[in-house]
Amino acid sequence: MSAAPKPRPKYYDLNLAHLPPPGLVSIFHRISGALLFFPILPVALYLLQATLGSEAGWTRWHDFFDRPPVKVAMLGVIWLYSHHFFAGIRYLLLDLHIGVDKAPARASAVVVLVLGALATLLIGWRAW
Repeated sequence: MSAAPKPRPKYYDLNLAHLPPPGLVSIFHRISGALLFFPILPVALYLLQATLGSEAGWTRWHDFFDRPPVKVAMLGVIWLYSHHFFAGIRYLLLDLHIGVDKAPARASAVVVLVLGALATLLIGWRAW
C-alpha cells in the first residue's frame, strides 16, 4: 500500500511586507496602471469637459477640489501617477538590458519607491 501524497497547504500569505522591492514595484505598477486607466481616466475627461465648458463649471469644480478631504484623495492619485511614471521608466531601462542584475534591479526598485513618494510630497506640498 502506497502512502497518499500530502495535500498542499491551503494558506497563502498575501502579505506584501515580505516581498522584495522589485516585487512591490511590480505589483504597485500594475495596480496603479489599472486604477489610472479604469476609474480615473473617464473622471478626468469628464472634469476637463466640465471645467472648460463654462466659468460656472470651473468655479464649481475649483471649490470642490479646494476641500481638504479631496486634497488628501488627490495625493493618492498623484502617487498613483508618479509611481506608475517612474516604474515605467525603470521597466523601459530593464527592456534595454540596463540594470538587469539582482543588485542594480533591487536598487532601481528602491529608487522608484522613493521618487514616487518624493514627487507626491513635493506636488502635494505645492498644491496644498
